Amino acid sequence: MKFLWYGIGLITVLVVLLVAVTTMAHNSFNQKVRSEVEALFRNQDKPRQGVVTAADLEGLPPVAAKWMSKSGVVGKEVPSTVRLRQSGEMRTSEEQAWMSFAADYYYTVDQPGFVWHADVKAAPLVHLAGRDMYYQGTGHMLIKLLSLITVADARGKEIDQGSLVRYLAETVYFPAAALKDYITWEAVDNNSAKATISVGGMEASGTFIFDDEGNPVEFTAPRYMERNGRYTLETWRILMRDYREFNGMVLPAVVEVIWDLPAGDFKWFKAELHEVEYNRPEFYQ
Repeated sequence: MKFLWYGIGLITVLVVLLVAVTTMAHNSFNQKVRSEVEALFRNQDKPRQGVVTAADLEGLPPVAAKWMSKSGVVGKEVPSTVRLRQSGEMRTSEEQAWMSFAADYYYTVDQPGFVWHADVKAAPLVHLAGRDMYYQGTGHMLIKLLSLITVADARGKEIDQGSLVRYLAETVYFPAAALKDYITWEAVDNNSAKATISVGGMEASGTFIFDDEGNPVEFTAPRYMERNGRYTLETWRILMRDYREFNGMVLPAVVEVIWDLPAGDFKWFKAELHEVEYNRPEFYQ
């Protein structure tokens, strides 16, 4: 019995130590992300940039102008910063079970950038702390098990390209960015338009597809995909639906992200939008 109580006591001490260590690691990770978000927001040229007018849409392809008008951007202030909250599920392979996540997202519009801060439930009592970032033309993805053990730390030109594509696709959450000089537009047909974003000498393009009402329903672009340490350029696709009003803007609330691979489609990310705030450059508490 003595040894039993000794064993129970030892396990209790180890559990308490593990909780203490992971709590400290979690706080440290969050503080790191907070510092990165604050740096991102400081990297803006202008705090406010006026109001979008109908005349501003005249240079866009008709379908893109229709989207902008339908979104409610006309008459709204051009945002310099954006923050939003989302939740959903993700996985890294078709064999893997879906993992739930909750994430805070921060964007800058004058100079394209973002920080995505997520807490992913990988298994019961096991979480992953994730941060994906695009700052001053450079992408960086960092994932830590229990906020402590690094399981991914990805940088390089392929990450930079993928981050730029991601930013372009997600301008559907802040449509006024479509009017920025770093994005150019080309009409494809009555329901689609090609957008090209250029930042720091790097360029990425993607095609937005819209429904008859002007809502964006799909975005497709070439993007680098990492598998087993190797990158290949694949077709990356986002499906958008369930349009809701957020702060006077009509935005897609639900998205699904798919890799179109030779072996078939791989759906790996699903998210729902819960909150969007413009020109509030603060870290979520």
